[in-house]
Amino acid sequence: MNRPAKGTGGPLEGVKVVDLTTVVVGPICTRTLADQGAEVVKVEAPGGDILRYLAAGSRTPAMSGKFINFNRNKRSIVLDIKQPEGLAALKRLIAAADVFVSNVRPAALARAGLDHASLAPLNPRLIHCGIVAFGTDGRYANRPAYDPIIQSLSGVAGTFDRAIGEPRFVPMVMTDHITGLVSAQAIGFALYRREKTGVGEAIEVPMFETMASFVTSEHLGAATFDPPEGPTGDARLLSADYRPLPTLDGYITVRPNDNRQSFAFFDAIGRPELKEDPRFSTPIRRTENAADYFTVQVEALATKTTATWLEIFAKADVPAAGYNTIDDLLEDPHLQDVGFWNFDEHPTEGRIRRTRTPVTFRGGMREQVLPAPRLGAQTREILAEAGYDAVQIDAMLATGAAQ
Repeated sequence: MNRPAKGTGGPLEGVKVVDLTTVVVGPICTRTLADQGAEVVKVEAPGGDILRYLAAGSRTPAMSGKFINFNRNKRSIVLDIKQPEGLAALKRLIAAADVFVSNVRPAALARAGLDHASLAPLNPRLIHCGIVAFGTDGRYANRPAYDPIIQSLSGVAGTFDRAIGEPRFVPMVMTDHITGLVSAQAIGFALYRREKTGVGEAIEVPMFETMASFVTSEHLGAATFDPPEGPTGDARLLSADYRPLPTLDGYITVRPNDNRQSFAFFDAIGRPELKEDPRFSTPIRRTENAADYFTVQVEALATKTTATWLEIFAKADVPAAGYNTIDDLLEDPHLQDVGFWNFDEHPTEGRIRRTRTPVTFRGGMREQVLPAPRLGAQTREILAEAGYDAVQIDAMLATGAAQ
């Protein structure tokens, strides 16, 4: 039985989650819950989560590296909820669960009787979390969307336009990650309130509004005031030079902010007179003259090697760091120190690399890591746990209601 052992630890130990999500935004939410000890049952349609096939790099079909990364500590059951028996089995799982998470469009969820109003009588203590593209009260409700759609609409791509003159996407599904983590956070809040009230909760987490909040919290700026006191946007962050800057042999990132750091930076680059320059004498002035401040950095940093600058800035206690490529992360010495990378033997995929859960709890962490499941690997055992006998399970497998 590929099932979490009792006493595995973690703050969510004993919490049962039914996961009807796909791709990244939902799975990162439920992986976060699973990593903290929750027992997560991943319910997949026939054919499985599309992420099983989307990403390059697989040893066997339907087990992409990306799927493996987002679906550890879960068990998989395949149910065809278009068939009455499959839908009934899903509802039976939800009836015994603490949390139900979906990223199905609300109208489709309601048609299947999987909306909160339909499920609350079945399980009054249920935490029902719907991750949606757009809030259901708005005109965009029920539109389909993936991460780049939200990056485009929420202003994320627009920040690049302000910085470099053309809109771009962050080259990772950032809005999926952020919304998924916000969803896990909201579920934790709801579980806490349920402990006090005994009553379940309906949560809606819209990707568009979540990311619009992130962008505007950072860049609303002078438009915070009504009427506005100036333009939107943080000029420092929207500078084309807000990036790792070239050195003689590579790149470096330096970020002096307060006066002590900034004045130490000016001394370190051999420009002590800039401490008296009215453009740079206070944090406010440096913000107002962000373009000039970056020009000073660009010109200075190009004169020495990365290693030399890192040594100089370390002595001056100026915040600075080298530049890691994705491949460099695999060998980063700090990540090695903290045991960030773990190597496991997956039962079907062989030796795999996985990341350690970054957050730690002194009161206990999950000790047992379940490998990302093959499609439907635990269908039989999950149905048996839900009360189906062997004859009933065989019948469901024969009709395709379960796989």
